Amino acid sequence: MPTNKWIYLSLLLLVGCSGTEKANEPSDADNPLSVVATVGMVADLVKQVGGDRIQVTQIMGSGVDPHLYKANRDDVQTIMSGDVVFYSGLMLEGKMADTLIKVARKKPVIAVTERVDETNLLEPDDFAGHFDPHLWMDVAAWSNCVDVITEVLAEQSPQHAELFRANATAYKADLEALHQYGIDSIGSIPEESRILITSHDAFNYFGRAYGLAVQGVQGLSTESEAGLQRINELVDLLVEKKISAVFVESSVPSKNIEALVEGARSQGHDVIVGGELFSDAMGEPGTYRGSYVGMLDHNITLVARGLGGQAPEKGMQGKL
Repeated sequence: MPTNKWIYLSLLLLVGCSGTEKANEPSDADNPLSVVATVGMVADLVKQVGGDRIQVTQIMGSGVDPHLYKANRDDVQTIMSGDVVFYSGLMLEGKMADTLIKVARKKPVIAVTERVDETNLLEPDDFAGHFDPHLWMDVAAWSNCVDVITEVLAEQSPQHAELFRANATAYKADLEALHQYGIDSIGSIPEESRILITSHDAFNYFGRAYGLAVQGVQGLSTESEAGLQRINELVDLLVEKKISAVFVESSVPSKNIEALVEGARSQGHDVIVGGELFSDAMGEPGTYRGSYVGMLDHNITLVARGLGGQAPEKGMQGKL
């Protein structure tokens, strides 16, 4: 295992161990547990498990890139005011690491991915020995994070433990149905067309789970820059494989995808932008796409239809 991975695992251990100091101190039974979550994908899982017995504050909103986000003074105050803090982990919120470590000395700070078996994680050769953080793109794998959240909430508010466990069981059934929808819908794409090209490498777990070859213009982190050589390689792939659609992402500028479309057109091959996928952030709060299920329903439906597969226009639940 590379040295820098040991450093990161040590960071997780520090956060996890520090975060257990108050694990047995229950919250006031008359007040909802105050929970802080970094990104929408984590916040929504916490809401589904906690229901009306918790109050969740989300740090990063829709369209915010967590790879680049740094906690400001207000964020630190928000994090400090919560009873427990959940974050994704796997270096997704890398620029917030110092803040999370400091807060973990005083309250539970939990990476929801901390108990995911390493055999379920992807470790790309070009990501400096770190795991790919975009685990939520595989619904079945992300579902495992529900268990961590449930246990922590039950420890913090034991009088509501049975409610949390019942909510978790019901929600995991919903996620199982969503995962099957992904398998069926993406599986309907003609085999030769199962190539997904997006703005950056956020969809590798998506590809693994649902049988797609995935190519991103940028690397795993949006900090990386796409070079001309990479763009030319993908243009050649579009032309060679006669790929009909490429996809932009809600939290990443679209200029590189537009360059692919123009490059393919210059070689006589028309490619359309198949739509905007949600990668590192969900949709607007209060909307269906602003939930984890809605986010993945949107992505699965858009990719399946854009690449020639069969999926309902309004998605699995008819809410798109």
